[in-house]
Amino acid sequence: MKPETAARLTALNHQFYQTFSADFSATRQQLQPGVLRVLANLPAEASILDVGCGNGFLARWLAKRGHGGPYVGLDFSDRLLATARVALDEFPKFNARLEVVDLIESTRMGQWAGPVDRVYAFAVLHHLPGEETRLAFMRAVGAALKPEGQAMLSNWQFLTSEKLRSRIVPWEQIGLTPGEVDPGDYLLDWRRGGVGYRYVHHFSEDEVGRLAEAAGLGVVEHFYSDGASGTLGLYTRLAHTQKKEYLGHPVNDALVLYAPDAGPEAGAG
Repeated sequence: MKPETAARLTALNHQFYQTFSADFSATRQQLQPGVLRVLANLPAEASILDVGCGNGFLARWLAKRGHGGPYVGLDFSDRLLATARVALDEFPKFNARLEVVDLIESTRMGQWAGPVDRVYAFAVLHHLPGEETRLAFMRAVGAALKPEGQAMLSNWQFLTSEKLRSRIVPWEQIGLTPGEVDPGDYLLDWRRGGVGYRYVHHFSEDEVGRLAEAAGLGVVEHFYSDGASGTLGLYTRLAHTQKKEYLGHPVNDALVLYAPDAGPEAGAG
């Protein structure tokens, strides 16, 4: 994808979330089942970086349950963050910081908060256009994690839903052609409070895995959740990879995952 096309798609999504922030926030008033599964057995003092925190519903959920670790929420939409700040006003003891951040630029400059125990990036990666941008994002996730930290991503599996497939519109609607975007890229419309458009990339497990590997991260697990079918979200848990050594010498350049508490938090079973 050409840089000018990526910039155009980024601007399209920025415009959408600013224009429809109130309507979008109204549809995000509960945590998805997959997110709740991720949060099961979250250590009470874990430090958290929530990338694309939106209206702060996750932060409010944590605050209500007395989470004791520091929380940093990042989003590019000042309007969504304004909603988040109001929501958190009733929890003055919750150690939270919310920052307006251009996620694309911050990935390239390495300006994210860290190191933290957990990085959450729910429904973010699929809005980043171009493989170069997505790889930079993955590297920033890794840079923000402690050596034993874990990251959790979710990506929208809208092609599994007949209703959502009907929301796909031709690229010509915004003056682009299919040849200007990458395989797996789609344009979806929005019809609440007006008509808008969003760029979305549809990920497979293999594609997420390849990005993670290129960024020095390893996939601990994938699972599917959300929606009536239970397949509307692809969740991926990541951890740092380390070269395996025996008596101080590398063994076949094998990589092992550093994830000491790999099982419980993912809600296995």
